[in-house]
Amino acid sequence: MLFATYLLGSALAAAAAASPVSKPELDKRQVPVGTIIYGCTVPNTIALTFDDGPFAYTDQVISALGAAGMRATFFLNGQNWASIWDYQSTVQRMINEGHQVGSHTWSHPDLATLGPGDVTSQMTQLDDALYNIIGKAPTYMRPPYFSVSAENLQTLGGLGFKVIHSDVDTLDWANTGSPQVAIDNFNNGVNNGGRLVLAHDVHASTANTVVPAMISSIQSRGLQAVTVGECLGDSPANWYK
Repeated sequence: MLFATYLLGSALAAAAAASPVSKPELDKRQVPVGTIIYGCTVPNTIALTFDDGPFAYTDQVISALGAAGMRATFFLNGQNWASIWDYQSTVQRMINEGHQVGSHTWSHPDLATLGPGDVTSQMTQLDDALYNIIGKAPTYMRPPYFSVSAENLQTLGGLGFKVIHSDVDTLDWANTGSPQVAIDNFNNGVNNGGRLVLAHDVHASTANTVVPAMISSIQSRGLQAVTVGECLGDSPANWYK
C-alpha cells in the first residue's frame, strides 16, 4: 500500500513537472494594467491601430486589411463621429475577421480633466454597449489625445485596463488634404524602429490612400501585421473580460 502511494505521488509530481507553465508564471507574462505601453515587444510584428470609429469608412479599412491577410486593432468610441449602435454589424465584423477591439472611451473626453467616477462611467458605458454587441468587453484601451493622469492610470488599472500609446503617429487626422504626409510619417516612424502605429478609420483619406500605402509598405518590409495583443505576446484570452 505504501509502495502504491509512493508510485501515485511520483506520477502526480511527474505530471505536474511536465504540465504547461503554471498559472503564476503565466500571470507574470500578461501585459500589465494601469501602465502606459508605448510599443510592441514581439519581433517582426507591427500593429496597426485605428481610433475614433466606427464610422462610414471603417468597413472599407476592414476589407483592405482582410484582402492583405492582416489583422489590426480598433479602439472604439460609443458616441464620437457616429453612434456605435448604428455600426453594430461593423463591430461584429471586426471580431469575426480576427481583429482586436479596444476601448477609446464612450464619448472621447480628455480623461486627464475627469475624476475617477467620470472615468469609470466613460469606460463602463462602452463596456456595456460592447457586451450587447459582441458579448464581451475589452481589457485594452487608449486614452483620447493620449491624455492620461496618474490618477486616471490608477482608476484604469483598477478596472483592469491595459493602457496603449503608440510609437508611430501618422497624424492622418491633421493631414486629410495631404495624405502623403501621413504616409511619410508612417514610413519614417517604422524606419526608426516604431511598430505600434496610430491612424484613424474615420477619414476618407486614410481609408482610400493611407491604409493601402501602409499595407504595401508592411508587405515590402516582410513584417507581420497583427493585433496589439499579439504584438505584445498577450494571449487572446486576456484581451477581453
